[in-house]
Amino acid sequence: MQYESLDHFLTTGQSALAKGPIALIFAEDDVELASTLHHHLRLGFKSVIAFMPQDFTFNEDLNDTVHRIPMTCVPRSTVFDAINRVIQAAPDIWIYYCYNAEYLFFPFCETRTIGELLAFHAEERRQAMLTHVIDLYAGDLTAFPNGVAPDQAMLDRTGYYAHTRHDASGTPLERQLDMSGGLRWRFEDHIPYERRRIDRIALFKSKPGLKLLPDHTFSEAEYNTYACPWHNNLTAAICSFRAAKALKTNAGSTFDILDFRWSHSEPFEWTSAQLLDLGLIEPGQWF
Repeated sequence: MQYESLDHFLTTGQSALAKGPIALIFAEDDVELASTLHHHLRLGFKSVIAFMPQDFTFNEDLNDTVHRIPMTCVPRSTVFDAINRVIQAAPDIWIYYCYNAEYLFFPFCETRTIGELLAFHAEERRQAMLTHVIDLYAGDLTAFPNGVAPDQAMLDRTGYYAHTRHDASGTPLERQLDMSGGLRWRFEDHIPYERRRIDRIALFKSKPGLKLLPDHTFSEAEYNTYACPWHNNLTAAICSFRAAKALKTNAGSTFDILDFRWSHSEPFEWTSAQLLDLGLIEPGQWF
């Protein structure tokens, strides 16, 4: 299903926004685009909406299941503007967003759907869910010079840190944390300071007036919290090759990085159980 523009989609594609959860996938390039779309379709999203340049192609089976909107996802503000327009056009539904070569994992996602996850989360009076962006990377950069290798993916099993978030006056913000770790922490010299955080509120319920800000936080403070006041809540992870890809395709960093592996690397098993064992996702009260 193809549209001429975002305006055309918002005018004629309302059926795709009638019921959530929906997934918004933004293609910065065509690396692992098809696998990203297939992964999120398997999770059970009611609609998967892909924003990508006109000349990108994928298999015929995806043409029948993915809503395609032509868009060049640069500058990065273009992505945030598009998400905010969808929020206002489709209030009161669950929305998820990510980029190509990123894969959502949540507790028990092999046997439970995204709809079941969010139904439970909503019962706990939550309107947003914290996700951690867990960097994936190729173990052999000679064989995979762009850092992307789904069949041989690795991740860091340790080295993740939480820092209390403060407002402009220096006052700590309740139940809000800035998270760091992964490639953005180990290769921080090559990462702008404002892009080193790995926390992202990637699952949220739209509402009138809600706005996603350029730092991946929301205009409503409660949306940015990791849990409610009375107990821990579910969290999810976005397993992402995005940082590896950027570090190895950027001329300013690629020649300085000969290997992403270190003593705390381990193969990624593509299971939620591994992420649960490592403490990278939290089941909360959901069993």
